[in-house]
Amino acid sequence: MVHPSPMLAIANPIKFGTDGWRGLIAADFTFDRVALVAPLAAQVLSEVYGESTGSRTIIVGYDRRFLSEEFAQTTAEAVKAAGFDVLLSDTFAPTPAFSWAAKQFNALGALVITASHNPGGYSGLKVKGAFGGSVPPEVTKKIEALLRHDVKGSQDAGSLASIKTFNPWTSYCEALQAQVDIGAIREAITKGKLTVFADVMHGAAATGLEQLLGVPVREINSNRDPLFEGGAPEPLPKYLSELFEQVKFHADADGGLTVGLVFDGDSDRVAAVDGQGNFLSSQILIPILLEHLTTHKGFTGEVIKTVSGSDLIPKVAALYNLPIYETPIGYKYIADRMLESSVLLGGEESGGIGYGHHIPERDALLSALYVLETVVKTGRDLSDLYRQLQQQTGFDSAYDRIDLPLAGMDVRARLLEQLQSQPPTEIAGEAVISCQTTDGYKFRLANQSWLLIRFSGTEPVLRLYCEAADLAQVHKTLEWAKDWASAT
Repeated sequence: MVHPSPMLAIANPIKFGTDGWRGLIAADFTFDRVALVAPLAAQVLSEVYGESTGSRTIIVGYDRRFLSEEFAQTTAEAVKAAGFDVLLSDTFAPTPAFSWAAKQFNALGALVITASHNPGGYSGLKVKGAFGGSVPPEVTKKIEALLRHDVKGSQDAGSLASIKTFNPWTSYCEALQAQVDIGAIREAITKGKLTVFADVMHGAAATGLEQLLGVPVREINSNRDPLFEGGAPEPLPKYLSELFEQVKFHADADGGLTVGLVFDGDSDRVAAVDGQGNFLSSQILIPILLEHLTTHKGFTGEVIKTVSGSDLIPKVAALYNLPIYETPIGYKYIADRMLESSVLLGGEESGGIGYGHHIPERDALLSALYVLETVVKTGRDLSDLYRQLQQQTGFDSAYDRIDLPLAGMDVRARLLEQLQSQPPTEIAGEAVISCQTTDGYKFRLANQSWLLIRFSGTEPVLRLYCEAADLAQVHKTLEWAKDWASAT
């Protein structure tokens, strides 16, 4: 019998965000609350996907954060007690591996203990559907609705259910290996033609590339550190100094091709570093991958970008006659589109990239394999490939993003009212020629640059994105936006 605590429900409600429920360990995210949420999530997964799968099985997995194994065990036991069979991971693994397992084993879905790229004080629970991707908001809303009421279950519901363990890497690696020419990548590495660095940021991608490739790579930050060296396992330049140093040192000593790869805490976001130690976000990787998947792999289909995606993406898509579709920011919108259209690739500027021929889920290790295959097939550095695409499209640009903390939610409300009632007509000395409000306020300027202003939905943070002809113009525009926010 499960009874939600009225105090918790009122004072500190469990709410699902864009990709699951996250909270501070011991304050928001506790064993009692996990034991409360997990069976309700399983119940909703059964209601939504039970008929199509005929299954009573839930996948349970976890990352490398503090107490992740224990939270996963609590999840498994609570789900079993509610009458569901459980396949419990016997080790940490990337979140996409558990999404794949849900589909591969015809399960109702997966419950994954992870807080993705959040700092070390957080843990979380991601809910994946039977189709192999994040459940849509209407599913998590059903879970939240059950949390607001006393839910009574049979005390012997779990007497016939079971918990079995499995290795999530086995089937997942086989699926990814089938997508690329593993032999060619392995040969390039063993013959010294390619050196691969992988910064796994103490997260769940650890050992992943070596398992996939069957040869050693230079893995960085592979030890388990639940505090992430005091930072966060997010693929951003400020956390990657060791990777930059190692790649640059290697480049000075060796003339071969070098690629650095970066994975977030649960390995669903990716970034890269070129042979000279320059950071390459997904804004750069997505155009390169589009060229590779069409030219070398023969794929076709729709390209999905978010409103914050680079203007180079639709230009490269046009080179290969690929339709483009734009969504608000958030991978859930990309995944929804993947379920209803024939998609080649869907990607977001924060590093999430997924593929229509795989599962509707961002997958950093698969993206990493495609990046390595691109370099091996072309024999060229990633930045050279990017410059070639800029030349082909006649479009040069630079991009950056900053998150600006605000003094409070009242400041947020004031800035939002200003944008709604008196939007700027000139930004950083350039005339505004249009404003798109699909997600936030995206201003296109006379010099072909753009500025996107968005607000966090849950905290007083202003998110500022800009793409322009060069970094000087990008930084000038972002400084203008900061000054505007301060003055309003």
